[in-house]
Amino acid sequence: MKDQPPQGLRYPWENPPEEGTATQVAPGVLWMRLPLPMKLDHVNIYALDEGDSWTVVDTGFASRRTKAIWRTLMDGPLQGKPITRVIVTHHHPDHVGLAGWLQSEFGAELLTTRTAWLFSRMLTLDEQAVPSDESIAFYQSAGMDPEVLARRRVERPFNFADVVAPMPLGFTRLKQGDVIEFGGRQWDIHTGNGHAPEHATFWSRDDNLVIAGDQILPSISPNIGVYATEPMADPIGDWLESCERFAAIARPDHLVLGGHKLPFTGLPMRLSQLIDNHHGALSRLLAFIDTPKAAGECFAPLFKRRIGDGEYGLALVEAVAHVSHLYQSGLATRTLRGDGAWVYQRKE
Repeated sequence: MKDQPPQGLRYPWENPPEEGTATQVAPGVLWMRLPLPMKLDHVNIYALDEGDSWTVVDTGFASRRTKAIWRTLMDGPLQGKPITRVIVTHHHPDHVGLAGWLQSEFGAELLTTRTAWLFSRMLTLDEQAVPSDESIAFYQSAGMDPEVLARRRVERPFNFADVVAPMPLGFTRLKQGDVIEFGGRQWDIHTGNGHAPEHATFWSRDDNLVIAGDQILPSISPNIGVYATEPMADPIGDWLESCERFAAIARPDHLVLGGHKLPFTGLPMRLSQLIDNHHGALSRLLAFIDTPKAAGECFAPLFKRRIGDGEYGLALVEAVAHVSHLYQSGLATRTLRGDGAWVYQRKE
């Protein structure tokens, strides 16, 4: 769900680095940007200087164009020094896409959470020509628009293997409470959930840096969705718990280096705003389901704008997450409609 940056946020850099270039955001820390072929048209990556090598955080999609940009970065801002470690914050393809390539082509070590690695490798091996029966059933249960569902039945679905390079066996696990050293700093690892399970964030003990991936973004709320892989997941509950836990350690001077948009300060206010944003959406949704409605009929109170074809899939899984949270919290009931859709209604 989109939102506006609150007044307390500050952006030290007005513009992102140009393609193939880097911006230094702290001593020994470079911010770079890679293109994405979608409405959110970029992902931020970071390189931290180890003296004779680099540790990089996140990787972009696997594509010939992105590989070419990486080679330009290696020869330019990275000064020809090797990349010896790749840290992946979470399993989404714009973050893990070229991790396997950096491992196999350049001998880098991959560090990520166990859940992120297992999801990434599983999904790259699970290539499908048409959606699975389970996926179609999930779309029906969500109340997907019949015309959209008819197209989905016969179209090749999004496959991780399309944009994620093959991942060799072997990774180093990161977990909640660990302390890791890279870029001349000691970092506390705090994992979040909601946008992605066991999403790693890194909080420097030596200065004010926070590497947040997509767990904390400044001017958009990360997508929080339910999928056929775990149809009774409660990512909204997980998301709120993560934000509240991070709020206890957030400082106004933290410089947050996120996976998208611009680095920013004002973290306590941003976390408060993210929490309030979802509580507000849940309140609007609860009022909206005074009569039974499927998730696919609940876009208006959640997004307050028209949802186009390109955004429909993400909007649907986010709507499922919100109505299911109300149901699992005991605030709504659900019944199975004749067309196979779960419909939710506010409890009186």
